[in-house]
Amino acid sequence: MRQLDDTQMDLLMTNLDEDGKLSCLKAFKVARLIGVKPKEMDSITKALNIKITNCELGVFGKLKFVDMDDKIYNKLSENFNHGKKVECQVAWHTAREKGSSLKKVGSTINNSDIRVTHCQLGCFYDEEFEKYDDA
Repeated sequence: MRQLDDTQMDLLMTNLDEDGKLSCLKAFKVARLIGVKPKEMDSITKALNIKITNCELGVFGKLKFVDMDDKIYNKLSENFNHGKKVECQVAWHTAREKGSSLKKVGSTINNSDIRVTHCQLGCFYDEEFEKYDDA
């Protein structure tokens, strides 16, 4: 694990929620602020006994989602690999397209048969086989 200096540690700690966890969105923010690749956040937080929570795509956490969107489902289905799986990065890219949002993409994934692989934060490779402990 990369050692954080005092400034980096302060940036990480000030972004934790009231339960001492780091949300998915804040993990991306902290990675940018402390100058590391997002994929390094899992090992950094695990070494500090900090859990990353509330995956914006519904893989882990307790976020509330709305109904799935058929147009988004169809767009995601263009990128399926090995069954109905889509990489996290592809889902996030889809969320940036016109008429879409991270909430809509997460809701579509969470309320469908799509599975997410290759977490950009390094939390999981394939959520079907490697569950993230969000207790």
